[in-house]
Amino acid sequence: MSAPTPLSVLSKVFGYPSFRGPQAAIIDHLVAGGDALVLMPTGGGKSLCYQIPALLRHGVGVVISPLIALMQDQVDAMLQVGVRAAFLNSSLDWKTASDTERRLMNGELDLIYVAPERLMTDRFLDLLDDLSAVNRIALFAIDEAHCVSQWGHDFRPEYIQLSMLHQRFPQVPRIALTATADELTRQEIITRLGLDAASIFISSFDRPNICYTVVERDNPRKQLLDFLQNHRGEAGIVYCLSRKKVDETAIWLGLQGINALPYHAGLDAQTRQTHQQRFLREDAVVMVATIAFGMGIDKPDVRFVAHLDLPKSLEAYYQETGRAGRDGEPAEAWMTYGLNDVVIHRQRIDESISGEEQKRVERGKLDALLAWCETANCRRTLLLKYFSEDGAPCGNCDTCLEPPELWDGTVAAQKALSAVFRSGQRFGAGHLIDLLRGKRTDKIEQNAHEHLSTFGIGIDMDETAWRGVFRQLLAGGYLHADAANFGGLRLTDAARPVLKGEATLSMRRPALKTNDKSRRDKARQLVLATRRQKDTSRAFAAAELLAESPQAIALVDALRQWRSERAREQGVPAFVILHDKTLYELAARMPQSTGELLAVPGIGQAKAERYGDAILEIVTAQVDVGPANVALVND
Repeated sequence: MSAPTPLSVLSKVFGYPSFRGPQAAIIDHLVAGGDALVLMPTGGGKSLCYQIPALLRHGVGVVISPLIALMQDQVDAMLQVGVRAAFLNSSLDWKTASDTERRLMNGELDLIYVAPERLMTDRFLDLLDDLSAVNRIALFAIDEAHCVSQWGHDFRPEYIQLSMLHQRFPQVPRIALTATADELTRQEIITRLGLDAASIFISSFDRPNICYTVVERDNPRKQLLDFLQNHRGEAGIVYCLSRKKVDETAIWLGLQGINALPYHAGLDAQTRQTHQQRFLREDAVVMVATIAFGMGIDKPDVRFVAHLDLPKSLEAYYQETGRAGRDGEPAEAWMTYGLNDVVIHRQRIDESISGEEQKRVERGKLDALLAWCETANCRRTLLLKYFSEDGAPCGNCDTCLEPPELWDGTVAAQKALSAVFRSGQRFGAGHLIDLLRGKRTDKIEQNAHEHLSTFGIGIDMDETAWRGVFRQLLAGGYLHADAANFGGLRLTDAARPVLKGEATLSMRRPALKTNDKSRRDKARQLVLATRRQKDTSRAFAAAELLAESPQAIALVDALRQWRSERAREQGVPAFVILHDKTLYELAARMPQSTGELLAVPGIGQAKAERYGDAILEIVTAQVDVGPANVALVND
């Protein structure tokens, strides 16, 4: 019998006929004993890059992950495909942990998942020393590697200690993986983990199935509810900046008939775990959360990610929105954004105890995010550029679908900047807009501003328009929110040439909006057309075409019901049994034998042996293959 190859393992174990992107090159490099840094978007197949080498190399693959709450699901997914996997973390009792350690030392595991805190204990390091002495460590996989970067959006101090792996076990290959890292973060990962000699594999950061939208904050709850009306019966995540806002929003959404759950670090561990499990294992759950929720979420059918507050960087935004549409089907990333977001984030940086270098980096990251929010050009192009990747206008973001109008905002900017200067550079945008529009106030100090030359000179523009001007001046660095003066606005050096008439400013004015459903339908049609043209998601096309076949719909429904029953029996998420894409392929191909079943993407040997008879029985009940199915199979 010939030795297994990466492709044969991919087919037999995981049920897929071919690799995607750089997967094959990464796996070959790691199998040969090389180190690698892998940057691959969420849903791009990072896990296979260490799972397959761990099966091909001698010994056990050690996966370091910060996601204690998700290790059970990761292990369950491996067990479903016949891979001997287990985890070690603080959730296990002494007996279970001891049994897992025994299996590890007896060579009964292919993969062991461990948190960095557990890895660094003397007990676990001693186990690794014993395994290394007999050459039984296949590799180290450092997942969510951006956690090592102090410049990154999710720094974990315990990750810095992982540099000792190379020093202690120099012969064991390492692979560091992340879905999000700008150039600065990449360099820090390399430096801190000692990956200077590692090969770097960077996939495209583009997620073409995600439609990006930013709306000016007006009535955020109503805006959110209007958005969610397009996603009734679908799973999604709503991110908020504070725990209080998470709790209040979840309660309010519940009163609107939406199955919403809160998640933040202030909840007890049991509540967090229960809510997370419900989100993963139930349909149509909306998780309202702080950024404490989400890293490593493997749920493929998250249809939207909404932000009620501005994230702290484009990296964080990309990571958070990347939890939507992992299955490749259309998904939405939606955010409300307002003037106060800019002030709050600038103040947060200024008031932090970080050193000046850290503050400089954070200001740069915030500036990049604000530029993205205020752009009149394609959002996807600017997002990709941030990660050093070129891209053409996508046709699947709000600025492409409904291009904003550009106007010469120089005079308006001069009026706004003059109002800031003449009122003493100590008032917020609200009062300055009142001053410009000639609105009188009961406050004595502010009432004196009626005598300023700038009082009433902006009466030709409404409050919404002026908010847009101040927001863009703040985002562009012409104004600064003074943390020492309660967020009062001050001029920066960049304002001088504008005030002197030596520079002009082009500003954006939001386009007249079509209804959200119309835009959503346009975006969905574009994703469909693009995917069919590139032939990158046959199952996605199958899902659309099957809508024309009542028999196929009935088969998918029957398979879903069967899958849900198996998932409940085993206490695992439904997608661990079979992904939606696999259900669509089953309905498209109508396999009639075990051989035909093994040709269905997503069904490997273990799943065929475990579920094959039941699946074929369900398919056999649909013996009359309709024309739509035949056309698809032969396509």
